[in-house]
Amino acid sequence: MEDEEKIGLRDEDLKEKKSPEACPSLFLAPINWYRKLALEMHWSFVFGVVVVYGVSQGMGRALGRVASDYYWKDVQKVQPSRTQFYMGITSIPWIVKPLWGLLTDVVPIAGYKRRPYFVLAGFIGAISMLILSLNSNLHAAIALLCLTASSAGVAIADVTIDACVAQNSTNHPALAGDLQSLCGLNSSIGALLGFLVSGLLVHLIGSQGVLGLLSVPAALVFLVGVILKEPCMQNFAYREVHQNLLGACQSMWMTLKCPDIWRPCLFMYLSFALSLNIQEGLFYWYTDKKAGPAFSQENVGFIFSIGSVGSLLGVLLYQNILKDYPFRELLFGSQLLLVISGMMDLVLVLRLNLKFGVPDYLFVVLDESVGQMVGQLKWMPLLVLSSKLCPPGIEGTFFALLMSIDNFGLLTSSWLGGLLLHILKVTRTEFNNLWVAILVRNVIRILPLSLLFLVPKSDHQSTILPLDMLNGKEEEEIREQEDNIEMVALVDNTR
Repeated sequence: MEDEEKIGLRDEDLKEKKSPEACPSLFLAPINWYRKLALEMHWSFVFGVVVVYGVSQGMGRALGRVASDYYWKDVQKVQPSRTQFYMGITSIPWIVKPLWGLLTDVVPIAGYKRRPYFVLAGFIGAISMLILSLNSNLHAAIALLCLTASSAGVAIADVTIDACVAQNSTNHPALAGDLQSLCGLNSSIGALLGFLVSGLLVHLIGSQGVLGLLSVPAALVFLVGVILKEPCMQNFAYREVHQNLLGACQSMWMTLKCPDIWRPCLFMYLSFALSLNIQEGLFYWYTDKKAGPAFSQENVGFIFSIGSVGSLLGVLLYQNILKDYPFRELLFGSQLLLVISGMMDLVLVLRLNLKFGVPDYLFVVLDESVGQMVGQLKWMPLLVLSSKLCPPGIEGTFFALLMSIDNFGLLTSSWLGGLLLHILKVTRTEFNNLWVAILVRNVIRILPLSLLFLVPKSDHQSTILPLDMLNGKEEEEIREQEDNIEMVALVDNTR
């Protein structure tokens, strides 16, 4: 009888647990998820992910993109071609990401491998943004230096938190998927919120005021370095640092010499470099009161926020429909869509949309969302392909190198686009040849289709690396450095 009563009580308890009242609400579920991760891996780590991915990268870069566009246009009053060149320079810290990764892996400071780099990144970012915001007559070269320093601070913090994520993924393998979701979720939400308020903030306090606000995310990154829980390394042999760095560089060079690796790397660089970026010319036209539709700051911020939704849609399309297709087919389709979607800019600049009764604002929102979605459809297979090109033992550092190749392609694209705007004499007030720039850009975007032979025919389930690299002597040489080089997982992009 007692056993039956106990069973009855247990059944009642189960019913209570399964009842709707006992289930956590939709609002409490994310909170409980964050709490679970904080208990498993310490709250300071979760706080660091939220700050770096959500506040610094997501919201900060969204605010910085809109504010810097208006800063160069309205405060420094430079031409769009020069703005393109300046934007390329500010991306250089992201090109040298493997350097930051190697430093955080093999060069501890005061016994700590992560905390000092957060402190350094936050300090650099906060000081540079304060200098930029408090001086209205700053020389363009000094302003460029401040923006580049701020970009370096964000890049250093990004690599450092990636290393922390990788380390916790190794220590808590069951939560590895949750950690990647944590990073992606905070980044997406931060970017969406940042773009939503960016235009309004620029309108209320000006571009310099918004850039000054970016010292707050940098200060939070500094705080992460102060409170992060990390064991202190005692009696570290700094004499081995040079040897460790040299060994890592040799391993990466040896890997890059493999044809199965350098060929897709070459395609990734050329596909980005040949997709010319003339965004600054279009931005100047968007906001021009005579030649363009004269969008306000609020409109520009909202347009970019809708673009981020399109990017999220691209991720969902790839994940649920396209991920099983071979790399060549995906890249062919996405590059072709990139050419076709780029023609929407031509329709807009020639004002053909008005002849069909489509308002400029509605058409630009559609253009931006489609463009971001197509860009994400191109980026996702390249991201998966990059992860499959990384040899054992130096996965993180080599993945950072591959992302740097992509960023170098984007830098080349920006500078070539600026050169095109300069040749066609597209200026702050002259846009007669902007349609020619768009047409040339779209024609050049066709060229990567002829380079698809560099990409392997396999899909995401296939192994691309040769067997001797996975199981032979090269793997043994890489393993000798495994204690000194931790995997640095990367989420995102850099776009």
